[in-house]
Amino acid sequence: MTASRHDEEKHGSLGTASKPTDIVILGSGCAGLTAAIYAARANLKPLLIDGHEAGGQLGLTTDVENFPGFPEGIQGPALIERMRKQAARFGTEYLHGEAAAVDLSRRPFRVTIKPHGESFTRTLIIATGASARMLGLSSEKRLLGRGVSTCATCDGFFFRGKEIIVVGGGDSAMQEANFLTKFADKVTIVHRRDAFRASKIMRDRTLKNPKITIAWDTVVEEVLGKDRVDAIRVKNLKTSRVSEIKVKGLFIAIGHTPNTKIFEGQIDLDKAGYIVTHRGSKTSVPGVFAAGDCQDHVYRQAVTAAGSGCMAAMDAERFLEAEDH
Repeated sequence: MTASRHDEEKHGSLGTASKPTDIVILGSGCAGLTAAIYAARANLKPLLIDGHEAGGQLGLTTDVENFPGFPEGIQGPALIERMRKQAARFGTEYLHGEAAAVDLSRRPFRVTIKPHGESFTRTLIIATGASARMLGLSSEKRLLGRGVSTCATCDGFFFRGKEIIVVGGGDSAMQEANFLTKFADKVTIVHRRDAFRASKIMRDRTLKNPKITIAWDTVVEEVLGKDRVDAIRVKNLKTSRVSEIKVKGLFIAIGHTPNTKIFEGQIDLDKAGYIVTHRGSKTSVPGVFAAGDCQDHVYRQAVTAAGSGCMAAMDAERFLEAEDH
């Protein structure tokens, strides 16, 4: 944390069972911070818990060129920092920790926060996001945002006229690969099996695309490059042949995991673990609201996460007003 953030942010105290806070927000990405801005402007004094990935996906992103209001683009961490300052200006309090458990069976809701203890709240906004599944390579992590990406919609533009690789074999990989052909000269799909698990319509569309080639039975062993991606080392699982493919980008499309495990059995989740919302941000438990990628497996954009954070804060405000009157 920077000195300036220490100066500008208020560090919150935990609500008690006898005197709970009005709103606790779990997550500090676009959804959580936008919810904090709206809740704080409504004078609800929200307490925001950063979570294990402070800043969410944007905290790991370099250039952001599709967020409205920044015609020259902005770095992901810089955008998050501006949101934090904006939320702090209106009275948001921050707690640097991670929600380890929740009890949503009664109100006030109880949230156990590592390493601080228990907090009690009248309403809860869940904005814990979703984590992209990665290959598990140290070089992949080192070059994330420097040629390695998990979002074609976010980063495809930067690879105009380049050659790139997409890893995966499901619908998401097919969608990413086809989208990327709008920019890249050539897209190679690397898939560890000899057949895609994607739907037939997506398989057919991909196999007919003249810009797409397939590396069957192949896995990525290493991402090569000092400061940016220069090549990918791959291995054919049937022949054991190792080779290098000269590319400028690696897009990983092997799915996302919503960060919702602590809510299992307490609120409705779909079969993939995403929180089910209805009539805006409302969950199956009155007083609990969800926003951002933990409930959105379709769009997964910063701007849609921000919009859903606004909805969650307004829904929580109206819930509290109805209860108080």
